Amino acid sequence: MHRPMDEPADGAIPSATRPRPGEPAGPWAGPSGPPGDIPDPARVDPAVLGALLARHGWRRRGGAAGRYSRWTPPGPPAPHGGVTSLLVPDTTAFPDSEDLLGEALTALARSAVPSARDVLVSLAVPSDAIRWWREVPEPAAGTAGAAGWAQAERLHTAARQILLAGALAVRERTGYHGARHRRRAGAALDDILVGPEPGGRELTAYLPVEAGRAVVVRLHHALHAAREAVDYQRATGGFDAFDTAVGAGVSRELTEALVALVRGSEGAGIALEWAPAAGTPGGCPPRPEPVEFSPGDLPALRRAGARYLRNEPAVTVRITGTVVRMRRSAPCGPGIVRLRVLAGAEVPHVRLELDEEAYRIAGQAHLVGLPVRVEGRLESRGGFRRLTRTTQVVPVQVDEAERDRLMKSLQENVDHFEEACTGE
Repeated sequence: MHRPMDEPADGAIPSATRPRPGEPAGPWAGPSGPPGDIPDPARVDPAVLGALLARHGWRRRGGAAGRYSRWTPPGPPAPHGGVTSLLVPDTTAFPDSEDLLGEALTALARSAVPSARDVLVSLAVPSDAIRWWREVPEPAAGTAGAAGWAQAERLHTAARQILLAGALAVRERTGYHGARHRRRAGAALDDILVGPEPGGRELTAYLPVEAGRAVVVRLHHALHAAREAVDYQRATGGFDAFDTAVGAGVSRELTEALVALVRGSEGAGIALEWAPAAGTPGGCPPRPEPVEFSPGDLPALRRAGARYLRNEPAVTVRITGTVVRMRRSAPCGPGIVRLRVLAGAEVPHVRLELDEEAYRIAGQAHLVGLPVRVEGRLESRGGFRRLTRTTQVVPVQVDEAERDRLMKSLQENVDHFEEACTGE
């Protein structure tokens, strides 16, 4: 048997943990016995576990070279000489490697160290990590390291906006997205896991590699491009770099998210870390440099966002949609119609003004359970929610099942059409 050189004389496997007396069980601990909701030791790569421990500040304290290493958690040593440590094999080549991994994972699950849970999450679901932080004043005396409730809320809101901007950039690289792609981009964030740091000044999100790596890669390029564009604007006064940065994923949505992150702080930053189990994606450095922004960057970010909004052109589209609302000020004449988009544009709804004949066609199509097809210009003003210069409003034939569904929708929304008929 290949054993560490310092194992006890009775031949027992060295314990993977050295808890101090009375140490509380961690959040993964069950009511009795070892927790069951931990990764399978047989599927854990010791190199990945070691990389994750190092990422979260655990310190390697020696061990038998080539056989195992001992890790202690971040922070000052425990009082009375008690030290919680993990014994992690360097490889799975030895017969007791799986046993040592099992003990290490169980120790992590029972540990009160905040980063222990993050390590287990990253092992269970290989994930890239994004960490945000804001430098904010202390809220009151005696609360060192803590942030006020409003500051913590700002951090959470800004972090979500940044993630959404990255997901939108995966769908399309443009200066202003508006309502386009927002539904699918939001759905891409459903599997994200969040690990808040104590104090409310930091926040870490874990994006599963399979579903979220594209978002993290796009954010990596976009954030660095935004940093370079801000530096260029502050040095020269020009916004040319922001035009080029659109190709990297920078948009009005991202600049607004960065403004939200920095506003009210003394500075803020974002750091990305790749999942050790998945390796480094192509075109990215193994250890990306953090990107930081300061209050002095806010004017450039705001002006760039306004410029993106102003310069984004309207889009010619052919939309198929179902009428969900009709309204006009008189029994006759033009009216306003709202469509739920089925095809032709990556927006959930559009609003359009129709002349009397087109308005009548739209109403009749809905009454018989048919969607309509219409051509026009999807205007960037208002977030790509308005269709102008509309032409060729025609009903579209659908199969019986879809027609029945549309008729049921009509019955549920009949009040809107009573308003249209009465001119209210």
